[in-house]
Amino acid sequence: MEFGTIEREIYVDASPEIVFEVVSSPDHLKEWWPDEASYEVRPGSRGEIVFGDRDTDGTVVAFSVLEANPPRTFSFRWTHPADEDAREGNSLLVTFDLTPKGGGTLLKMTETGFREMGWEAAVLEQQYHEHVTGWDFYLARIAPYVATLETRR
Repeated sequence: MEFGTIEREIYVDASPEIVFEVVSSPDHLKEWWPDEASYEVRPGSRGEIVFGDRDTDGTVVAFSVLEANPPRTFSFRWTHPADEDAREGNSLLVTFDLTPKGGGTLLKMTETGFREMGWEAAVLEQQYHEHVTGWDFYLARIAPYVATLETRR
């Protein structure tokens, strides 16, 4: 099996402008993915996302925005050491591409960079499978969350 790229597509019944906000804004992001998120939606912004309680058993993950091109593309690198700049080889790259479709948006998520991390085979396979499972769980939460927003067009 090839452990290089994860790709998922989902349809969201909302405009690309709304979906862009949901996948890029820290306030929206924490409604469907991490428990906390702090960064600015602009290229070069550095911040973090937190899974769980940061003061107990939570996981704090470095987060760096690469591209913010509303309403079409949002990309970031994550999982790099907090004291290092995100780059190929020390982080994973996630890109959300949004395409108008019918009355809503086709959202394509791509995550790459697994093989470039230099992990041994067992760690690579474990990390890849954890991310597959995670994205399958979290991406499925986007459309139901968008449905709770008052303005979806």
